[in-house]
Amino acid sequence: MHFTQREQAALREAGMDQETIAGASEAVVAATSEAADELEAFFADMETVYSDMDIAHSSSDIQEHALDYVDLYTHAGDIRGYVRFDTWGVPVEGGRVLTDGKVELTLGPTVDGRVRFAGDEDAL
Repeated sequence: MHFTQREQAALREAGMDQETIAGASEAVVAATSEAADELEAFFADMETVYSDMDIAHSSSDIQEHALDYVDLYTHAGDIRGYVRFDTWGVPVEGGRVLTDGKVELTLGPTVDGRVRFAGDEDAL
């Protein structure tokens, strides 16, 4: 079940029956899986991506990255995984497709923030 016990209790208090809560939970899990698939498909054939990542000692607002791979998995409503660039990598702690040509990943340590990526720097 995607919802915590507290969330389930609140939903029941709001008038939802257990079957409806379970259906909503399954919908969240399915939507999360679909989003992870869309994110991986976005990066699938790219060798170079551009981002708005804040990088120390960079004078540019747009960064260029040689992309090695993006590997994502889901757990209930969470997207997790790893993005590997040419010389470094970082855990992924969430993400979403923004538009055609642009996505956003929430990156863990050492970035600790949301970063938009595109296959074309003009898309950023």
